Amino acid sequence: MFSSKRAAKITGVLFLLAAISAVVGVLLYNPILSNPNYLVEGSRHANQVALGALMELILVISAVGTATTMFPILRKYNETIALWHVCFRFLEAVVITVGLISVLALLTLSQTFLAAGSPDTASFEAAGTSLIAIHDWTFMLGPLFFLGVNTIMYSYIFYKTRLVPRFISVLGILGAICVFVCALLVMFDVIEQVSLWGGILAVPVAANEMTLAIWLIAKGFNEPALASLAAKKNAFS
Repeated sequence: MFSSKRAAKITGVLFLLAAISAVVGVLLYNPILSNPNYLVEGSRHANQVALGALMELILVISAVGTATTMFPILRKYNETIALWHVCFRFLEAVVITVGLISVLALLTLSQTFLAAGSPDTASFEAAGTSLIAIHDWTFMLGPLFFLGVNTIMYSYIFYKTRLVPRFISVLGILGAICVFVCALLVMFDVIEQVSLWGGILAVPVAANEMTLAIWLIAKGFNEPALASLAAKKNAFS
C-alpha cells in the first residue's frame, strides 16, 4: 500500500510521462502516417517509427498506472465511479494499443514493399490505407473519447472532495467536455483531429493534466480532505 503522498507523486509523474510520450510518439510517426510516400519512407525510418511505438507503449503503461494509483483515493468517495474510471482508462489503453499494432503492421508492410522490388503497388496501398484508417480511428477513440470520459470522472470526484484545488477540477471537467465534443466532431467528419480546432479543443485537457501532475508532485492530495473521506467511509462501514 502506498501512502497518499507517495501515491500522489507517482500519479503526477505518470501523468507527465503520458503527456510527453503521447506528443513524442505522434511526432515520430510522421514518416509513416503523414507522408504520402509512406510505403517507402516508413521502411527508411524504421527505427524512428519503432521508437514512436515505444513511446506509445510508455503512454499505455502510464495511463494504466494513473488509474490504479488513483483508485484507492477515488474509491473513498465513490467506489462505483472509481471503478468506472479504472475500466475506461483500461479501455483507453487497449484502444491505443490497437492503434500501435496497426502502425507496426504498416511498418512491416512498408518493409515488405521495398523487399519485393517491383510489387503490385495497388494491393500494398489498399492494405496500407486500411491500417492507417485503423490508427486514425483509434487515435480518435483513445486520446479523445475515452480520455474525455475518464477525465470527467476523476475531476468530478476531485471537485466534490477538494482533494486538489477546485480550479484544477474545473479545468479537468472543461477539458473533458472539450475533448468529448472534439471526438464527436471528428467522428461525424465536421473537423479534422489534427487541425486548428482539434488543437484548440485539446488545450484545456492538456493544461489540466500538466497542472494536476505538477500539483500532485509538489503538494500531493489535500490531507484534511482525505482524512474526512476516510472518516465518512468508516462511519458507513
